Amino acid sequence: MSINHETDQIIKSPCIRQCCLDSEDVCVGCYRTINEILMWQAATNEQKVEMLGNASRRKNKLSDCP
Repeated sequence: MSINHETDQIIKSPCIRQCCLDSEDVCVGCYRTINEILMWQAATNEQKVEMLGNASRRKNKLSDCP
């Protein structure tokens, strides 16, 4: 499978401008780690999808806590 970054659909950042890192360096607004935030612009769509999945799992894990 070849990747053409010019024709790939753009995956927008999940940033909601509520940037604040918790004690584990996870943003409390978008649930990405600081490393994921820093890597976002250079990431491939596949990597972005993986980061979004990780963020979603973090969010769900935190919302399940009492």
